[in-house]
Amino acid sequence: MKMNLMVVVLVSFIFGASSAAAATSVAETPSPAPAPSAPEYVNLTQLLSVAGPFSTFLNYLQTTKLIDTFQNQANNTEEGITIFVPKDQAFSKPRASLVNLTQEQLKNLILFHALPHYYTLSDFKNLSHQNPIITFAGGPFSLNFTDNSGTIRIDSGWTSTKITSAVHAADPVAIYEIDKVLLPEAIFGTDIPPTPAPAPAPETPDADTKGGSDDSSLSPKASAGKSTSNSHKVMLNLGVLASAVPFLSLLLLW
Repeated sequence: MKMNLMVVVLVSFIFGASSAAAATSVAETPSPAPAPSAPEYVNLTQLLSVAGPFSTFLNYLQTTKLIDTFQNQANNTEEGITIFVPKDQAFSKPRASLVNLTQEQLKNLILFHALPHYYTLSDFKNLSHQNPIITFAGGPFSLNFTDNSGTIRIDSGWTSTKITSAVHAADPVAIYEIDKVLLPEAIFGTDIPPTPAPAPAPETPDADTKGGSDDSSLSPKASAGKSTSNSHKVMLNLGVLASAVPFLSLLLLW
């Protein structure tokens, strides 16, 4: 009887210890961390369609198939992308030059408008000390940046423009509006046409011209009046001379 009781107590003890150990093991097991949320997909076509008058630039992106290149850089890399987008009206002036470009040159021109990294506006202050900056086109396709009290200017050699607004600036995509098309020296050469000189100011007539010292500038009526005045002066002088003759004669006789 005592033996059976001891067996029961021993079994109960072993079972209780096992349950406690199991409970402790369950309590100490950490809960799995939540999976990180995937970054939001950035649709550049939608951004450029809605943001502003960028249909010309978007059309070039689509016809050259570079929209896929930009999308991949934006969504599938850790670097992100910065794009400088000219307004539609900016393409009106250099349109003839763009028509004559080969397909490869046109692709490089569009790639020239992007940097393969995400930059905020404040980043350009440091970036301006690292000029020239290689663009997405690579090789000799570089830009120079200056930051003048927050105004960001971009110089491509042929083009000098500035960032006029931030269309979209959230990592991994920055889109900045510019008012001119960036024309690279690698395509258009280094023989940059000089800036047109300002038109000369209209000449102001001087005092001599206004005074009319030249008789030829007078109207017929004024010329006639001046001629009459001169004749009157001559006659008056002759009269004075005639009245003085008798007096001179008396002086001679005396």
